[in-house]
Amino acid sequence: MRDRIYLCLAHMSGKEQDFIKEAFDTNWVVPMGPNVNAFEKDLENFVNKRVEINPETGATVGEENPLDKKVVCLSAGTAAVHLALIACGVKAGDEVLVQSFTFCASSHPITYLGATPVFIDSERESWNMDPDLLEEAIKDRIEKTGKKPKAIIPVALYGMPYKIDRIMEIANRYDIPVIEDGAEGFGSMFNGQSLGTFGEYGVLSFNGNKMITTSGGGALICPDEEKAKEILWYATQARESYPYYQHESIGYNYRMSNICAGIGRGQMTVLDDHISHHKHVQELYCELLKDVEGITMHGNPAPEFDSNFWLCTATLDPSLKIKGQENAYKQVITGAVGGAAGVTHAATTSVTDCQPNDNVEALRMALDAANVEARPLWKPMHKQPVYRDAPAYLNGVSEDLFKVGICLPAGPYVKEEDVRYIVDIIKENIDTGK
Repeated sequence: MRDRIYLCLAHMSGKEQDFIKEAFDTNWVVPMGPNVNAFEKDLENFVNKRVEINPETGATVGEENPLDKKVVCLSAGTAAVHLALIACGVKAGDEVLVQSFTFCASSHPITYLGATPVFIDSERESWNMDPDLLEEAIKDRIEKTGKKPKAIIPVALYGMPYKIDRIMEIANRYDIPVIEDGAEGFGSMFNGQSLGTFGEYGVLSFNGNKMITTSGGGALICPDEEKAKEILWYATQARESYPYYQHESIGYNYRMSNICAGIGRGQMTVLDDHISHHKHVQELYCELLKDVEGITMHGNPAPEFDSNFWLCTATLDPSLKIKGQENAYKQVITGAVGGAAGVTHAATTSVTDCQPNDNVEALRMALDAANVEARPLWKPMHKQPVYRDAPAYLNGVSEDLFKVGICLPAGPYVKEEDVRYIVDIIKENIDTGK
């Protein structure tokens, strides 16, 4: 039986144990410490690099002046979104414009604060926030509510950059801060600049399935030292400078531990290798599937886009017939699908009003039977029951993609032979009618 091939699991470098041992040896087993400080510096060195890009080919032609962003390490990417919203002044009754085609961690922190997410649909090139709909929503919310939304959250879906040049132009014109959700896009760039460094704040995630991991954890890219200190203050229970515990604002226990940061320091030594590997896997999928009618890999739409290809995604033509398609959605799922940890709430029905096409589910089941983890694309937030009453500005793109899209394994443990095996399984399960 072939070992299971997972979508994306971070790969250990061997250096992690050295930094963890150092933390134990020095008794820094707390949510702060030398590893945290050093990891933040490593992250700053990485995200602040800028290179000049040939606009026609996308090739690097030289280095530009580096940025001077500051990074604060936190317990999760979700915590980073939460604190960025607080720093942008979001309060109960406010509205925040957020990409609909994303994971719930992009929008849930808005509701933590009693604010309302306003969902923006995607454009077809990058699959990310549609700038035209964004501006339409800003104008309409001002007209309807009498005030501007307090922040804009675009998302680097599966590592693909958003059209940040247009988003920033619109945001600056209306004076609305941008919080870039680059949780899936660590190492992705737009015009030679790291995602997360264009807006006021940038969110990173180091969950176990991301480009690098600290087992759990995240970070917030901040515009300057003053803002970073404010975020750090909120992340450490908002304690005032007295010899006793004095609290004049509500804070949170969001600081990354010294142990987790030690893992992160080791992971930084393999980050470039991970990014190169993911890009290589993407190229191999494209090559092996290029002649398979009805399956299209999603790639960089233009030279200025440089995705890390955290996950490799494909769309299936609705007319494509997959073997076993007639059995799709016939029974309620009883376990976690796609490696979703902590799924404990059993569904009451096998179908919903918005789900992938039968051929997508049939292919997922066929790959699962072959010990290959695959999953559908994120279900748009505006179609989630919990957000049924939230305002949304739609063009149908995210729903269309959700119905036809699938994620394929791309992590550091995925070898060339695995990609060939996966593609063979896909081809074997296409029903040609012969």
